[in-house]
Amino acid sequence: MIIDGVEMRGLELGDAAGLAEAVERNRAYMKPYEPVRSEAFYTERGQLERIEGMLADRDGGRLVPWVFVETGGVGAVIGVINLGSIALGPLCSGGVGYWVDAAWHGKGLATAALEEVCRVAREEVGLHRVEAQTLLDNVASQRVLRKVGFEECGMAPRYLHIDGAWRDHRLFQRLLHDDPPVA
Repeated sequence: MIIDGVEMRGLELGDAAGLAEAVERNRAYMKPYEPVRSEAFYTERGQLERIEGMLADRDGGRLVPWVFVETGGVGAVIGVINLGSIALGPLCSGGVGYWVDAAWHGKGLATAALEEVCRVAREEVGLHRVEAQTLLDNVASQRVLRKVGFEECGMAPRYLHIDGAWRDHRLFQRLLHDDPPVA
């Protein structure tokens, strides 16, 4: 899928160098929204190991990972979006997480990508619901979620260890359909 000069495609092993550059470039910006990371996380080797784990989860049916890459020119990696924690059976649910390079904010990329992830979750994975969580003050991400039809469904105290402390999160969900689970 191409959105205004950006391709959203499946994550590949060859994305390690580009992801390392992207996470380093956005390191200061992402710090308040991320767990404390080791220095290795910001290296090509660290990203390669992370991608290998993600692709193993993909092959096990637990994760669908995508990367955002500029089309034309440099072809820089400018973010990711993942549909993870996939559970089928009577739950039929998954969680979405994403980040977009600070230089690309406000261009509708996250909104369009999230809409596509919800389509894939329903039509290809067979999910009933997609969940998301944000820090209480992450208004930009909450706005994206609401634009795509997510509804706030609660608050989780001390939900994730972010930027060195347990942080409260707003919980969101989007119900995709009410069909029974596929047997």
